[in-house]
Formats: sequence, structure tokens, C-alpha cells
Amino acid sequence: MSATHPTHSRFISTNDIRTRFSRAMSEMYRQEVPQYGTLIDLVADVNAVALQADPELRQRMARSGELERLDVERHGAIRVGTAEELATLRRLFAVMGMEPVGYYDLSVAGVPVHSTAFRPVHDDALLANPFRVFTSLLRLELIADAALREQATEILRRRRIFTPRALELIDQAERDGGLDSQDADTFVQQALGTFRWHGDATVDAITYDALQKAHRLVADVVCFKGPHINHLTPRTLDIDTAQDGMPARGMDAKDVVEGPPRRACPILLRQTSFKALKEDVRFTDADSAGAHTARFGEIEQRGVALTRKGRALYDELLAQVRSMDNAGSAAPDYAQRLQQVFTQFPDTHEALRQQGLAFYRYRLTQQGLAGAARTAGHEDMEALIAQGLVQAEPITYEDFLPVSAAGIFQSNLGGDEQKQYQAHAAQQVFEGALGARVHDEIALYESTQQQTQARVREALAGAPA
Repeated sequence: MSATHPTHSRFISTNDIRTRFSRAMSEMYRQEVPQYGTLIDLVADVNAVALQADPELRQRMARSGELERLDVERHGAIRVGTAEELATLRRLFAVMGMEPVGYYDLSVAGVPVHSTAFRPVHDDALLANPFRVFTSLLRLELIADAALREQATEILRRRRIFTPRALELIDQAERDGGLDSQDADTFVQQALGTFRWHGDATVDAITYDALQKAHRLVADVVCFKGPHINHLTPRTLDIDTAQDGMPARGMDAKDVVEGPPRRACPILLRQTSFKALKEDVRFTDADSAGAHTARFGEIEQRGVALTRKGRALYDELLAQVRSMDNAGSAAPDYAQRLQQVFTQFPDTHEALRQQGLAFYRYRLTQQGLAGAARTAGHEDMEALIAQGLVQAEPITYEDFLPVSAAGIFQSNLGGDEQKQYQAHAAQQVFEGALGARVHDEIALYESTQQQTQARVREALAGAPA
């Protein structure tokens, strides 16, 4: 099945199905978590001010096509319990043109899951709707209590998180190469059932408490009918202003923004959230009720994607900050430490390009399009930029950061626990459960940059673009 286009005239594009689903998901979550609607309004206000204050940013986003996608952009997050659930989700997301990108081991940060992000991988699909779902698989082997681990395994074995009709439509899309508009609408509604909140637990209160003591995230994954979406995230252009604005609108913001510090040239991903809500839960034993804390609202600010060299520098600097007195992001002066250490990371796009730290999309300027210096096609990109023939636009980072994701998870699990696990990266095991290899996200950015450079060189050499 094509990643972006229908293979038959009666089929709608996977982009269209993805847009229908992301809108339906957003509306469902707004109804389930009303503060999410407040969050959307806050981000819209912050973005409007940011664009008005920075005409150059508005122009650059309009030129790259990112301005149109800004308001619809969302990412969500879910957690599943079995290999079968994960593999079926891969097939479900494929109907929407979303593929697994990246492998994230969160166990090193005290969260017993490993993850990937389902998202579009082609430029045209990302511009149409860059909807992403960060999807985590519970690592039952990290539960120390063997009897509890076996009990959790049995509970998960019995549950079914997909409707029969959703499974039929996945089969149909795979067999026929797509869905028509009517079937796509049915698919969206059936798929939503997997992500909907269920206040009725599938276990008794004693089992819930035991699993929660093992790790609060374990209880969240194991004890419910399905992997309820635990947050949806709009994209802001100024996360610090959004963070400061949350309390005034009744949201309990987490203490620190995860990711790199504020910069002139944003890099990678910065995230914050309002803390998770306590929600009523009914257990299977008669007249037994309690509260569960898992679902929250998150905001993200995305910057330029970094090369392998850039990521190595980022990881090195972040490790320096987090190793100071072993306090990590819980340190009262964490933001100041972060800002100070990251002065070592270049903060102009010119320096990021010239030092090979970040990825850019290259295109001809008006002068270049006019045919100037047709023999210049073999010069390097920086020389062409200096001549005014080429402009470079930062490639937006579309993915996630494991330490940041773990920080968000930990702050919203309703406790101060920091479980300690050894490094248990197991990408091959994860891909075996998934039923597919995950894309190397850096290779995707590298390919985009190389393709745009090649088109520029061909055009300047006189070849058809």
C-alpha cells in the first residue's frame, strides 16, 4: 500500500485518513480531558504572538510549507502490553501512512518500556499532516516479582484492544491497497475505540495496587481494557511563554521544560506538560473504587534536526548537566546549569551548517532560478549560499528524545518514584515484536538533505530540476 497516495481512483489517500483520524482523536481527547482544549487555546495564542513578533520566522515557515501544518500538528502517546498488540498497531497505523521511526530505550531512565514513533516519513506527507504516535511496549521482564510478572502476562493475554470491524478494515486495506471514503470513516471510528478512556479496570483493587507498586506505568498498561491515549501534544513556537502561561489558565505545569535550553536556533525537541489528572476507577471487586493518574496535556517546540555529529555533542552536553551532583532535571538550578553547559553548542544556522551539526533543506533563490552562474553547480553549498544562489532552510526534527520522554512520563505517573534499571536496550527484540524494522531517523533527514542538494546542483548545472 502506498505511503501517501491511493492505488485506485476510488481510494482516498493515506494522508486524508490520517487527518480524519487525528482530528477525531483530538476531539475525543478534548471531551475526555477538558483542560486539553484550554491547552490548545493557549498554544494558538502564543503562536499568533510569536509569528507577529518575528516576521522572518513567519516567512521562513510559509516558504517551507510548515505554517499551514502548524495548527493541525499533534502527537499522541500510548503504551501497549504485548507483541501482538504492538504488531497490530503497526498495521493499523500503516493504513494512515504512518511508519515506525526510531528505537527508544526508556528503561535506562527508570521507565520499563521501549518504544518507537509511528509517523509519516515523506516530505509531502509530513506537510499534509505530521501526526505522530509515540508507542511504547511494556517490558514485563523488568518486573522483579516473578509471580506478579506471570499474573500481568496472563491479564494481558486475555484482553482484546481492537474491535473486530477495525481488524476487518485493516485486512481489507492491506488486501485491496486502500480504503474508500466511507470505509475510511468507519475505520477511524472503529480505531478510536482502542484509544478511548475506560474507567472500568479489568482487575480487582488488590491486583491494581500490587502492579502499581511494581511501577505505576505497569498498572497503567495492564489494568485497563485498552491503551488509552495518555496525552495529545500541540506544537508551539515559544514553549517558555506557553509554560509561563499555563498556571494563569488553571493548569498545573511541570517544573522544568525537558530537552535543550532556549536558544536563538532551536534544536531537536523541547517538551513540557500540565500534570496528570486523577480519574475515578472502578475495580472488578464489588463496590471497590479508586483513582488512577496517567493522562495529561503536553506542549512541544520543535527545532532543527541534528546530524550524528550534532546528536553526539548534544548527548555529551546533556550528560554533563545531568551528572552534576546526580540531581538531573530535579535540581533547583537545572535550567541554569543547562543554559551554561550548552553555550558550547553553536547557536547560529551558519555555524550549525558549516560544522555539520544540523540538517538543512536547500533550494534556489530567485537569483538562482533566474539562471545565474550555471557553471556553479559543483561548488559547495556554503559557497552557493554566499553567492546568493541558494538558501538553506532548517529541517524540522520530527522525532523524540528518550530522556525527555522518560522525564515527561515520570512527572505524570502520580508519584516521586524513580525506579532504577540497568541499560536493557533490546532493539532486535522490539523489532521482532513489531514485525518490522524501524527506520533510522537520522538516515531519513540525511536523505532529504542530500536530495535537495542534488536538485540544486542539477538545476545550476543546467539539467532539468
